Amino acid sequence: MGIALADAAAEYGAIVELVLGPVNIIPQNSSVRIINVSTSESMSAECISRFQFCDIAILAAAVADFTPVEVYGKKIKRDQSELILKLKPTTDIAETLGTNKNPSQILVGFALETDNELENAKAKLIRKNLDIIVLNSLKEAGAGFGHDTNKITIIDRNNNIDKFELKSKEEAAKDILNKIVAIIQKMSI
Repeated sequence: MGIALADAAAEYGAIVELVLGPVNIIPQNSSVRIINVSTSESMSAECISRFQFCDIAILAAAVADFTPVEVYGKKIKRDQSELILKLKPTTDIAETLGTNKNPSQILVGFALETDNELENAKAKLIRKNLDIIVLNSLKEAGAGFGHDTNKITIIDRNNNIDKFELKSKEEAAKDILNKIVAIIQKMSI
């Protein structure tokens, strides 16, 4: 979804920097500047350092909420004792950016929910100071991870809710960008 958004934003004429984790595909638009990262820590550092210089940030990545406390550089051999894995929370990128957002910036987040989808997405929108949240549902066949299609619901800060049918990620990206454009137009009135 993030790559589809980067391509679509570049088509709309935006200068796009894409902080990109390990994936098997890349943007088709050659004007998209790619910043490769391999950990949630490096992704948060890149996003946070760039945020003050951007007008719009779209956070489409599903970054892990926890990471191992200790990372081993080699294989851990099996023995008779059990292995206890200790985890620590990662930086909440959306929350950090939402805290530092200025009134002229637009911050878009995503929510993947399985229960009380709308209520949880609305709460996240407010809690993280987002302007828009894009709700993905795991309940829809053919939507989300591992598919070329997605079914989204866009909720904005004013509690306007736009539900879309299952469509290609490229078409869903344009729906999201059209919502952003509408918000920009309202801001300039």
